[in-house]
Amino acid sequence: MIGRLRKLRERMVEDELEAILISQPENRRYISGFTGSVGYIVICRDQAILAVDFRYTEQANREAPDLHVVQVKGGLQEWFPPLISELGIGKLGFEATDVSFDTYRQLSEVADGGGQLQLIPTREWVEQLRAVKDEEEVNLLSKAAGLADSAIGHIASTIHAGMTEREVAWEMEKFLREEGSEEIPFHVIVASGPNSALPHAKPTERAIQCGEPIVIDFGARVGGYCSDLTRTLCLGSQDDTFRNNYDLVLGAQLTALATLEAGMSGEQADRLARTVIVQGGHGEAFGHGLGHGIGLAGHESPRLGPKSEDILDENMVFTVEPGIYLSGWGGIRIEDMVVLKHGKAEVLTKANK
Repeated sequence: MIGRLRKLRERMVEDELEAILISQPENRRYISGFTGSVGYIVICRDQAILAVDFRYTEQANREAPDLHVVQVKGGLQEWFPPLISELGIGKLGFEATDVSFDTYRQLSEVADGGGQLQLIPTREWVEQLRAVKDEEEVNLLSKAAGLADSAIGHIASTIHAGMTEREVAWEMEKFLREEGSEEIPFHVIVASGPNSALPHAKPTERAIQCGEPIVIDFGARVGGYCSDLTRTLCLGSQDDTFRNNYDLVLGAQLTALATLEAGMSGEQADRLARTVIVQGGHGEAFGHGLGHGIGLAGHESPRLGPKSEDILDENMVFTVEPGIYLSGWGGIRIEDMVVLKHGKAEVLTKANK
């Protein structure tokens, strides 16, 4: 945590801020180690304070030894002004993409309350740090990926025609939790037949049938870190339409996995797979980006997509998940997690394709 605080302070000096207020939950955990659901971090150039209420004081002292824990009472407008006054802060950064209008109003009231506080919006300072993983983070992500691999292996051996999408989704979640996953990072997607044409379909009571695409998208969580894996299954015999569409998506994914490298932009990486699908005649059916970063959140930096200027760097972990979605027929998506090592993509998820 000390190294993360140091990097933030270096950025504060560059932007001439005296302090920054961290409110976003994953950012709060990343900076402090504190896993509670409520709290604020105030980072100054010479100290870092974690402000929590009575419910979390003991937990915060245990989980965040590198920060000074302060127990506060009441709303932000009650405890924040005296804290800011005591610290002598003049220019305070805040997380513009997280702070609600109501919280900003309260902060503004502090700034307008006769002091000299100036509020400066910041954007994704901590998220940029989170994009590059350290060894411990990669290890936790690998464990979460291994749980996902086991879960898809389990469902592939138990799924059968007649099961509903909801039954399959519950079997997946149940298996993950029994095998040691913490709360899963997002609702399990099980979409069969025409439903699989919806990239973010919700499981329904539809009975799964033979010969149709079944998209299963899910993840596990270990030590707070998430995995994300998608496989498209087909029970019974596969017709030419399924085989052709599946081979096209698989070819696009394998092309990206083999050729993306550090230094590329998210747009350049996306183009590697998108070109294959366009040449296969289904460019309009690939309507989302190639992938996204993954860590404490299921979706984080970097973004891999047609307009992404994010630069891929060593030790970034992200997904590679091309897909095509054809209304009335269904969809195909194949997703793996990778980490950039020595400039190339090293695949973390090993499930059979």
